[in-house]
Amino acid sequence: MNSERVQDLGDKIIEKIKTIYDPEIPVDIFELGLIYDVFVSESNDVKILMTLTSPNCPVAETLPLEVEEKVKTIDEVNNAEVEITFDPTWTQDMMSEEAKLELGFL
Repeated sequence: MNSERVQDLGDKIIEKIKTIYDPEIPVDIFELGLIYDVFVSESNDVKILMTLTSPNCPVAETLPLEVEEKVKTIDEVNNAEVEITFDPTWTQDMMSEEAKLELGFL
């Protein structure tokens, strides 16, 4: 699989993820730094490693499913799976400059 195609698909996945917002914070989950990694296999199976702002996050059950479902809507994606991790633990330092600005941290 050529790397340009993987990069294009990766970009589409990131754009899709940027449409998903934490319900308590007016910033998308990518800018919040909740997405740790996106893996794309030869057969276009996608695995997303992400975290939540806290283990008792009110959307712990629904947010990973929303990410999976939205990523699966991309034509080239065969399947999508989200793995939740708390290592490393999420901190405000993981937010993008844009998110920090939006939330008044800069």
